[in-house]
Amino acid sequence: MSAIYPAVVDEVYHARVKTHFEIPLYTCPVSAGFPSPADEYIEGKLDLNKHLIPHPLATFFVRVSGNSMTGAGIYEGDLLIVDRSLEPRDNNVVIAVVNGELLVKRLKIRNGQPHLVAEHPDYAPLAITEAMDFSIWGVVKHSIRSL
Repeated sequence: MSAIYPAVVDEVYHARVKTHFEIPLYTCPVSAGFPSPADEYIEGKLDLNKHLIPHPLATFFVRVSGNSMTGAGIYEGDLLIVDRSLEPRDNNVVIAVVNGELLVKRLKIRNGQPHLVAEHPDYAPLAITEAMDFSIWGVVKHSIRSL
């Protein structure tokens, strides 16, 4: 893990969406409070590729290393789904390249200048200057985490 930018991308994977694996989608909501009788009705089949990856050719996955994005619900070891076809906008969580290092941060535009902002109080924002080698690889759309 980088000492300068504590939430970095650990691994990068391409999306493979040629396989279709549909699982049942039930119509009844799941209670997070007291249990209720479950309906036995299936709404249909859910293909996670269709739900999570609308632009397969522009989508890739990255694994997160570090803790600077915990305030955004992104934790070490999470698998992020990143869409390169989307135009990065203010307040998006993005995968950025800064001086050759892949980072996950929130993009903030302040007075026309981009900043990469951590979602953890221990880490200061990073103002992007012309002297830096900087680009945005894509916009983070989903985070997958094992419980």
